[in-house]
Amino acid sequence: KNYPGKIDDLFLECNLSGDKKVNAYNFTRNRGKKVIAQVGIPYELVEKYLHTSPKRLCKMSEMGLLGSLYGHAFGANAQYANILTAIFIATGQDPACVAESACGITHVELGEGKLNVSVTLPGIMIGTIGGGTRLPTQKACLQILECAGPGNSIKLAEIVAAATLAGEISLIGAMAAGEFAMAHSKYGRH
Repeated sequence: KNYPGKIDDLFLECNLSGDKKVNAYNFTRNRGKKVIAQVGIPYELVEKYLHTSPKRLCKMSEMGLLGSLYGHAFGANAQYANILTAIFIATGQDPACVAESACGITHVELGEGKLNVSVTLPGIMIGTIGGGTRLPTQKACLQILECAGPGNSIKLAEIVAAATLAGEISLIGAMAAGEFAMAHSKYGRH
């Protein structure tokens, strides 16, 4: 409209936006909602419920971080995509946006008597109106979370971050305890 010349070709954002794909833009420009969730877990609870030591859990997380670095991954996490896919489908989000939303970093460190764990999701592509959020089941899921309708996307992003944090703790803890494949073997999913 404001360009005085003739446009010969148009390619939306020239594929630089990071829409539905992983790229550096997802980290530097923060498309979507940026959220961080963190928790300090007392050492005795790590040992009681995760069946491992805080030190070993920290070591497993460091191994994952190194693997991500060696693999040139955008982000360092154990399973953001699993959690995000489930929540995206349940709440009517665009599942194709999991690719860019799952870029993030899990950080685990030993603290004063507690294991500090955080997840940083720099660009969750999430909303609470339009698209699949109008479907009956997805709308019901948003209502259960008290996130249906306008003005609730930040709350939904915070819930997603908390679920992602829980998933990271569970998976890294299972690997540290040597229990990662146990449920699959027990229930015949191997």
